[in-house]
Amino acid sequence: MSVVCEGNVCRLVFPIDHWTQAIMQDELKFAVVCSSNMNRSMEAHAVLSRRGYQVKSFGTGDKVKLPGRGNKPNCYEFGVSYKDIYNDLLEKDKEYYEKNSVLNMLMRNKTLKPCPERFQDSTDRFDIIITCEKRVFDQVVEWFVLKKPEQNKPVNIINIDIKDNLEEATLGSYLILDLATKLTESSDYKKELHSILKAFQRKCRKHVSDCIMFY
Repeated sequence: MSVVCEGNVCRLVFPIDHWTQAIMQDELKFAVVCSSNMNRSMEAHAVLSRRGYQVKSFGTGDKVKLPGRGNKPNCYEFGVSYKDIYNDLLEKDKEYYEKNSVLNMLMRNKTLKPCPERFQDSTDRFDIIITCEKRVFDQVVEWFVLKKPEQNKPVNIINIDIKDNLEEATLGSYLILDLATKLTESSDYKKELHSILKAFQRKCRKHVSDCIMFY
């Protein structure tokens, strides 16, 4: 830390840390995608955004689904706010949804963005899309296959299988952070992607799928 004075105004200047420097070197745009944009993608969204990465998160399902009593899920449309979903579950059964940590998850989510978003409805463009299960990976790839490329801009789609529970979502978010760090620190991630993923797969002991599609 140092002090810089300009005229009568002095300000503290903090050194650029490892994470910030990596982002400044190559500002990749990341998307993290799961089924409902509730648990796995939002946990990774939170972790990556705290590190300064350009990241958005999405779901690919027809509905947003949350666990309910008796194996009957609570279903909502994409676009219904996390706040409204929180209030709905609070009214239905506060004790149950506090106990299974769904209310805490929704509290976290609404600090990051207003509502769950569906990937297929997004007009954003990304350099890297990371999916959290093979079925979601297939849905994202299918969307690109059915969509006629307009810009011929490549995007790398990478899948890491993460179980849809709170503990695995937390662990998975740091795996995604580790991969994002390796890609960002690479001098040319497109040329080095194969070796990066191979080393990552050995380290995390999870099967990793990847492909290139085009916007």
